[in-house]
Amino acid sequence: MYEPAPAPRPGPEPGPGPGPGDATEVFVDHRELLFSLVYNMLGSVTDTEDVLQETWLSWTARHETSDAERIESPRAYLVRIAVNKALSRRADISRRRETYVGTWLPEPLVSTADTPPPPDDETADRAERAESVSMAMLVVLETLSPLERAVFILHEVFGYAHTETALILGRSPAAVRQLAHRAREHVQARRPRHRPDPLLHRRVTERFLDAVFGGDLAALMRLLAPDVTLWADGGGKSPAAGPHPVHGRDNVARLLISRASHREGLEIAYRQVNGDPAAVLFSGDTPFAVMVLDLAPGGERISDIYNVANPDKLPPAERES
Repeated sequence: MYEPAPAPRPGPEPGPGPGPGDATEVFVDHRELLFSLVYNMLGSVTDTEDVLQETWLSWTARHETSDAERIESPRAYLVRIAVNKALSRRADISRRRETYVGTWLPEPLVSTADTPPPPDDETADRAERAESVSMAMLVVLETLSPLERAVFILHEVFGYAHTETALILGRSPAAVRQLAHRAREHVQARRPRHRPDPLLHRRVTERFLDAVFGGDLAALMRLLAPDVTLWADGGGKSPAAGPHPVHGRDNVARLLISRASHREGLEIAYRQVNGDPAAVLFSGDTPFAVMVLDLAPGGERISDIYNVANPDKLPPAERES
């Protein structure tokens, strides 16, 4: 599980830039930050890894040039390369999306172990950073333009000033501020900032799956918000997903109960998925689907259900907890 790294300190890092001998070490030191940035921009682990490989090649090529200028801030240099390569990759992803079968959801990041809670004075900061990679937030970020998304992630998630973001993107600070304003308003309108208590989130997830696989329609209806939406991504390769999102408590509840009644033998393993308590469904030793619930603010009702069943998006995972 990758979490966004702490917000970068403004200003250049002192000391000489790395030479060829320690270029690998510098890149590895920044890899988690780069992964988090790029994954938040693309929502795809595979594309993120490809962008990081391209970034690595550009980084090493820069240090194989004997007359290359000194790099004042390796982190700033790497972030600029990675972010701009991610923006270029968005065009490829958009073309693939045009022929994608059914609903598209981000590729989930599955953690097999719960992350220890941070000290009390870090709780709010850590919660906001985890929110940045939640399935619900990534779905909202998909509705932004690539530049709006890049600005939002750099400023709202990683704490870059607009002047720093302008240098990374090659835009004016005024243009970046305008992009940031539009993105922030768009996100807040569709995703008010809230984060359910993890223990409550886990309990609701367990009760939800008990109701679904136990065929308890009444219990399931009590858990779902009236305007709940079921998002199911099978990529045309899994019977676990329909072609379109399903809206409304009655429709969603009856569909889930009906589908579960035809899928005996699935086992449930509770995991952290994109920072939230969630579940991986297994058929034997093979992951069958990842299910993530989003809770409505201020309660225990489920507002959105994200079901990723495309086998290309399901990472290898151990069934045992």
